[in-house]
Amino acid sequence: MRIFGLSTQDTEYQREAVELLHLPFELLSDADLLFAKEMNLPTFEVEGKIVLKRLTMVINEGQITHYFYPVFPPDRSAQDVVDWLTREGR
Repeated sequence: MRIFGLSTQDTEYQREAVELLHLPFELLSDADLLFAKEMNLPTFEVEGKIVLKRLTMVINEGQITHYFYPVFPPDRSAQDVVDWLTREGR
């Protein structure tokens, strides 16, 4: 299993975030919002910039098989996903 984050920030910003936050996963950039628009992902605007709302997608062999949205409460989201993956035998 591989885990990635996706954001609308550019790659340089993401490199700094991974290092600063010690993230245990890579961040993928969708700075041009191509993926977000194609998938109709939920977004909002902050200080004139479009950013993604938090969500989790489970992708198996190129297909989205499950998603978690809205992410609430945010501090439980990771455990909710782990619990679901465990129940599903993944």
